Amino acid sequence: MTLRRQIATAVAAISVLVALSVGLLVHQAMVRQHVDQARRSALGALDTALVAYGRNERTTGLGTALDDPALPPPLRELAAQGRRGSVLATGPQDDETMWAAAPVQGAVLSVRVDFTADRRSIGDLDRIILITVTVSVFTTVLAGVLVADRISRRLRTAATAAREIAAGRTDTRIGALGDGRDEVADLAAAVDSMSQALHRRLEAEQRFTADVAHELRTPLTGLVTAAELLPPGRPTQLVRNRVQALRSLVEDLLEVSRLDADAETPYLSAVPLDRAVRRTVGLTGLTVALSVRAPEAGPAGAPAGPAARPTHGPGRDTGAGRPDGPVVRTDLRRLDRILANLLVNADRHGRGPVELSVDGLRITVRDHGPGFPDDLLRDGPQRFRTSVRERGRGHGLGLTIAEGHTRVIGAELTFANHPDGGAVATLTLPPGTAEDPEDPDPPYDGAP
Repeated sequence: MTLRRQIATAVAAISVLVALSVGLLVHQAMVRQHVDQARRSALGALDTALVAYGRNERTTGLGTALDDPALPPPLRELAAQGRRGSVLATGPQDDETMWAAAPVQGAVLSVRVDFTADRRSIGDLDRIILITVTVSVFTTVLAGVLVADRISRRLRTAATAAREIAAGRTDTRIGALGDGRDEVADLAAAVDSMSQALHRRLEAEQRFTADVAHELRTPLTGLVTAAELLPPGRPTQLVRNRVQALRSLVEDLLEVSRLDADAETPYLSAVPLDRAVRRTVGLTGLTVALSVRAPEAGPAGAPAGPAARPTHGPGRDTGAGRPDGPVVRTDLRRLDRILANLLVNADRHGRGPVELSVDGLRITVRDHGPGFPDDLLRDGPQRFRTSVRERGRGHGLGLTIAEGHTRVIGAELTFANHPDGGAVATLTLPPGTAEDPEDPDPPYDGAP
C-alpha cells in the first residue's frame, strides 16, 4: 500500500472505531436513563397502590392489579419471598412493559407502565446517532485523505528530485517543499543541502580534472618533442611509446572533463550507418566479425531483414552483395569514438572473436571473454576503475568516454553479459534519426 492509502486507511479505521464507541456509549446511557425513569414511575405507582390498598381503597387503577396473570414469573417469585421489585419484560405482542410488584396479604399487588414510547424515543435517538456517526466518519476520512494526499505528493516530489540527483542532475532543488515546518520540509531541506554539497564536490572534481589535464599538456608537448629528437633505438622506442600513452591519457582526461561539464554539442549529418561502422572497424585495425542486417521495407528503424554475410578483418569485406543499411542523422566523429572504444575494450579485455552486428538502429559489440564485472553492470562505467590486478587495465576511461558521447548524441548504451559467455555492449540510436536510404548524395565523411 502507498503511504497515502496507509494514512487514509488508518484514519478511517480510527474514526470508525471512535464514532462507534461514542455512539454505543450514548445509546447505552439513553437506554439506562429511560429504563431508570420507567422503573421510578412504576415503583412510584406501586407505592401509591400499596397506600390505597392499606386504606382498603380500590386498587384497580390504571395498570394496577392483584395477582395479575400476566405478571412475569421472576417478579412473582420475588413477591412470594416477601420482597418487592421491578422488571422490564416483553409481552406476547413484542410490547415492552415495566412491571413493579409487592406482596400484600397472600396476594401480589402489581403495577405496569408501558415502555413502548420510551423504546420509540430510543430508536429515534439511535437513528440520529447513526447519521451523526456516518457524517463524522465521512468528514474525518475525507480530511485524512486530503492530508495524506498532500503529504504523499510532497514526498513523491522529494523522491523524484532524489532520483534526478542520482541520475547526475545535481542542480535539482526542491525548496518549494520547505515552506512549512513539518518533517517533510526538513527532508526537503536535507535533500537540497545534500544536492548542493554534491554539486560543489562534482564541480571541484571536474575543475581539478580539467586543470590537471591542461597543466600536463604544456610539459607533455615538450616531452613529445624531446622524445622525437632521441637517437633511434630500442630505448628510444620505449620512451616514445610511454610518452604517447601519457599523451593519450591527458587527451582522454580533457575529453572526460568536457563531457562532465555538458559542454559538448553534437554536429549532426546524414550518415549511412553500415558504411560508418565499417569505416570505424577499419580505423581500429582490429580483427572483427562484422554483420549488417538489411532493413526491410517499412518505417525507419523497423525490424531488420535477413542477415548479411559477415565481414572479417580490419574493415575488409569478404562477402558479396553487401546490403545498404539505414541513413541516420548523427555525429560521425562521436559515433566513431563510441564504437572504437567498445571494440578496443572488447579486444583488450575479452577474448576473440569480437563480433559487431548492425540491426536497424541497434549496434551490438560482443566478445567471448569473461564478461563485464558485476560492479560495471550495477553502477555503469566508472573512471579509473579496474577489474583486473594489472595497473592500467579494467574499464578505465574508455567506456566512460563512450557513455558520455552516447549522452551527447541522444543514444542509449547498455552493458550485459551473454548467457553463453562474453561481454555485450549495445548502442541504440534514438528513434527518428533514420532517414530515407535512397538519398542520392547524403553528406558523409569518409568511406571504407
